[in-house]
Amino acid sequence: MACSICQLNHNCVCQQLPDLSHLPLQLALLLHEKEWQRETNTGRWLSQSLANCSQHTWQRLDIDAALAEKMHRPDLKPFVLFPSEQSMSVHQAQLSAERDNKTPLLIILDGTWQEAQKMQRKSAWLKALPQVHLNVTQESDYTLRRNQQPGHLCTLEVGAGLLDELGYADSGTQLREFLRHYLAVFQADKSGHQFSQ
Repeated sequence: MACSICQLNHNCVCQQLPDLSHLPLQLALLLHEKEWQRETNTGRWLSQSLANCSQHTWQRLDIDAALAEKMHRPDLKPFVLFPSEQSMSVHQAQLSAERDNKTPLLIILDGTWQEAQKMQRKSAWLKALPQVHLNVTQESDYTLRRNQQPGHLCTLEVGAGLLDELGYADSGTQLREFLRHYLAVFQADKSGHQFSQ
């Protein structure tokens, strides 16, 4: 019988997920509607690991009510994580928020790269937000989807990169180690057998 949380039949990984609930990071995952159904979605692990990481469904014209409420909190300054010619570094976003006596609220577009581009392109409310990019220095370990482009990361790796750049490198490393373990276990589980080191 599959675990109700990790959805794996033979190898539950829930106990291996690091508890990073002590971190003051404010994240919001904006999921493409198809992402909720994908068992290969890694954003769910990020939201379970971090206390201040919420999940919301993307709508082209309207902002999810809970996300809108978060974006309008007086102590938070929203940014969308989307690389572009206008995007700033995570460090610059942090400084920008601090100048306003606020904490950055980093919105991550959760979907394939093509879906993320569509979300950004088709939503005026997303376009209006300042954009932030990661300084990606390593290749993705993610192997569960085809046609991955070089430099593209899965959502859990994006979260780990954010932690690195915000000064929580040990926590970022813990997330990457969990991802590598999960990928190996996932492949074993889908082959119908127990995972062994």
